[in-house]
Amino acid sequence: MLRQYELVDRVLSYDPDADEALLNRAYVFSMHAHGSQKRANGDPYFSHPIEVAGILTDLRLDDETIATAILHDTIEDTVATPEEIQSKFGPSVARLVDGVTKLSKIEAQSESERAAENLRKFLLAMSDDIRVLLVKLADRLHNMRTLKFIPKPEKRRRIARETMDIYAPLAERIGMYEFMKEMQTLAFRELEPEGYESITRRLEAMQAGDSDRIAKIGDSIRQALSRAGIEAEVTGREKHPYSIWKKMSERHVSLDQLSDIMAFRAIVKSEEECYRALGVIHRKWPLVPGRFKDYISTPKRNGYRSLHTSVIHSGDNRIEIQIRTEAMHAQAEHGLAAHWAYKQKEVRPDTQVRWIQDLVEILDNAESPEELLEHTRMAMYQDRIFAFTPRGELVQLPKGATPIDFAYDVHTDLGDQAVGAKINGRVVPLRTEIENGDQVQILRSKAQTPQPNWLNFAITGKARAAIRRHLRHKEREEGVALGRKLYDDIVARLPVPLGVDALTGALRRLHLADEAALMIAIAHQRLTDAQVMEALMPGSAEDADTAMPPQRQAISIKGLTPGVAFDLAECCRPVPGDRIVGVRRPGQPIQVHGIACPMLGETEDADWVDIAWGDKAEGGTARVAVTLKNEPGSLGAIASIIGAHKANILGLRLDNRDTTFHTNTIDLEVRDAAHLMKLLAALRAADAVSAADRA
Repeated sequence: MLRQYELVDRVLSYDPDADEALLNRAYVFSMHAHGSQKRANGDPYFSHPIEVAGILTDLRLDDETIATAILHDTIEDTVATPEEIQSKFGPSVARLVDGVTKLSKIEAQSESERAAENLRKFLLAMSDDIRVLLVKLADRLHNMRTLKFIPKPEKRRRIARETMDIYAPLAERIGMYEFMKEMQTLAFRELEPEGYESITRRLEAMQAGDSDRIAKIGDSIRQALSRAGIEAEVTGREKHPYSIWKKMSERHVSLDQLSDIMAFRAIVKSEEECYRALGVIHRKWPLVPGRFKDYISTPKRNGYRSLHTSVIHSGDNRIEIQIRTEAMHAQAEHGLAAHWAYKQKEVRPDTQVRWIQDLVEILDNAESPEELLEHTRMAMYQDRIFAFTPRGELVQLPKGATPIDFAYDVHTDLGDQAVGAKINGRVVPLRTEIENGDQVQILRSKAQTPQPNWLNFAITGKARAAIRRHLRHKEREEGVALGRKLYDDIVARLPVPLGVDALTGALRRLHLADEAALMIAIAHQRLTDAQVMEALMPGSAEDADTAMPPQRQAISIKGLTPGVAFDLAECCRPVPGDRIVGVRRPGQPIQVHGIACPMLGETEDADWVDIAWGDKAEGGTARVAVTLKNEPGSLGAIASIIGAHKANILGLRLDNRDTTFHTNTIDLEVRDAAHLMKLLAALRAADAVSAADRA
C-alpha cells in the first residue's frame, strides 16, 4: 500500500502546484474513517481507496480527483456524511464523491433493476463531470484485481458480469484501452474459466514452439521502415484472451482457424510519417482486403487516432499493424483521461463524449430496467461506422446501423417522419445497412409516424427507445378507443340505465386509477364482461361468468391477438432473443420463424405478421451442428461443456463420420439466444471441436 508521503510525492512529481494539504487531509480522514474494516483478502479496507488513487496518479490526474479516489467509499461504508465531506474538502470534491458513491443494495429489487439504477446514477453523474467515471473505473479495476479473494462464487460472477457488460465498454468508449483489456481479461477468467484456460494454454504452446516469432516480425517491420528513412518504435504482442475469444465467437471459427492473433504498433514522429510508413508496409507485404481503417482523418468518438491495417507477413502470418504518433499513442493509452490531467481546468465533457448525452436521453425513454440495460450495452459495445449528411456533417453510428438509426441520431422528429432514404444519391429502403463513408439523405413526410416493423432493423438505443415510446403511446390510444366500444356494448346490456356515479364506483371496486385504465383493461381482456357489469351495477351479473382471465402462455408472443394459435417453426427452431416473424395461412396456426430462416423464401402466398417475444418469454429448443475430431473422449468433452453451461441435451444424431471428423446434430434446451450463443462460443473454444453453429 502506498504511504501518505509516497502518494503525495507522486502527484507533486507531475503537478508541483497541487494542493498538498488537501491530499494529506483526505489520506488521514479516510484512514480514520475506515478504521479496522478489512477486505476479503484480509488487508485493511483503507488499502483499497489508496490503491485506486495510485492507479489514477499513473494517469496524471488533478489533486481533486486523487482526493476523491481516497474518499470515494467513506460515505457508503463509514459514518462519514456528505455534509462532513463538503465542510472538510470543499463542494467540488464532495460533488465528485457523491457521484462515485454506489447506491445501497435494495433487497426488494431484482438484480437487473439494481444494475440499471447504478448505471442510471453513473450516466447522470458522468454527464456533469467525466472525472466521476475515471474514479469509478479505477475503483472497479482494483476490485477486479482482488476478485479471487471473494469467497462466494455467485458474487464473483455477478461482479465479473457487471464489469464485462458495463465498465469495460465504458472504458473502451472513452479510449482507456489498457483499463478495458485488463478488466475484460479478469472478468473473462471468472466467467468462462474453461475458455480462458483453453486459450491461454494454446497461446503458451504457440509461444513455446516459436518463442521469438513476435520479436522477429517486429524487427522486420522496423528495418523496412528504417530503409525508407522512417525512424519508428515498433512493439508487438499477442492479443489478449478475451479479444481472441470474441473473434472466435463472431467469426464462428476455432483458434486454429484464427490467423490474426498478433498485433504490432509502430510509433513515428509525425502524421505525415504515419502515411509514409503505411505505404512502405503495403509495398512490402500483401494487404488483407477490408481490414484497413484510417482513424487519423476520421477519429473515433472518443478521440482515438491511428492507422490500422492487416497484412500477410512471411507466408501465412496474418498480422495487424497500428501506426501512430507519440501524441496519438498517449491518447490511445489513456483516452479521455488525457484531457483531464492536472492542467485541465474545464470539467465538462466535450463533443468527443456526445454518446454519453445520448445515453442520458435513453434514460428518459426506457420503460424497464431490462430495456435500459439493453440500450446502453448496445450503444457501448458496437463498433462504429462513419456516415455523412448531405451537407457533409459527420454522423457516427454502430456497425450495422440503418437510415432509421441515422435519422434519429440527427433529430427525433426526422426519425419519426422518415419514409425512405437516399444513400450516395440512390433511393433505398429504410432497412438498408449503412456502410463506412456513405452519404445519407432522409426522405420525410409530416404524415408519417414510427412503424412497429422499424424495431426489426433499428439497432441504436436512441432509435429503438423513440420508436417504442411512440408505439406505447399509440397502443394506449388504440386500447382506450377499443375498450370504449366494448364498454358501450356492455353498458347497453345492463338491465337499467347507469346512474351518474356508477363509473366512479366501478373504478373504486376494480382498483383502477381512471377511466382510461378501465378501457385498456377491457380491451386487453384483463376483465370479463361480467366483471365490468358487476362493478358498474352490483347484482346485475350474478349468473355471468366471473372467472378471472386466462394466464399468459409459457412462451408469449407480442403482436398476436390474445387466444390466436401459433407454432414455433421446426425448420429454424427460434428461441427467445431471436428476431422473429409470423407467417399466416388460412385455417392454420401462425408459424413463428426466425427472421433469417431460409424457408421464408417459400412463403410468398402467405401473410407476414410483425411479432416479437413477450416480456417473460424464456426457454426454447435449438438445433446445433457440431463437428468433432474423431478421437476418444470428444463427445464426452462437449457433453461436459453443455452441462457446465446448464443446457440440456434433448436429442443427438450422428450425421457424418470419416477418419478425421464426425458431425453431430444436437437438440438443446436453452434459456434464450444469448445463452445459446455463449454455449456455441464455449464449444468452439474446445480442443475437440472443429466447428459449432446452429443447424
